[in-house]
Amino acid sequence: MKKLLILLLLLTIQANYAQEADVKKTIKTFFEGLQTRDTMKMQSVCYKHLILESIEEHRGQGNLDFEAASDFYKQIARIPQDNEIEERLLSYNIQIDGTMAHVWAPYEFYINGKLSHAGVNSFQLFNDRGAWKIVYIIDTRRSAKK
Repeated sequence: MKKLLILLLLLTIQANYAQEADVKKTIKTFFEGLQTRDTMKMQSVCYKHLILESIEEHRGQGNLDFEAASDFYKQIARIPQDNEIEERLLSYNIQIDGTMAHVWAPYEFYINGKLSHAGVNSFQLFNDRGAWKIVYIIDTRRSAKK
């Protein structure tokens, strides 16, 4: 009986790690698409009704902005190819409950190798028939100190 309980515990832990890896892969795919301006790749890991919000922070005050997903994808596609963009995720805190996941990911955003801004991304995901899809993204943005 004791061996069976240990086996079940190990299987549960393994399943949790596999789900976390799948969630992390979804987030990485999103940012691979962002970096290469491949909006189709980005959309492949986003739910059809993606919600996007950003909080611009300045001098301790925040301003909440909403952006339509279609406008967001157009904006990404318009970034000139000679502008190198990279969003570096510094860590992942992944929480999963059934078919819902939350990811808290501090980041730094670089343009042509120079730090532009930093903050935290908060992602809500839904497991849609075995595929994790990003449903909601909200982030904070603080300008790089000069």
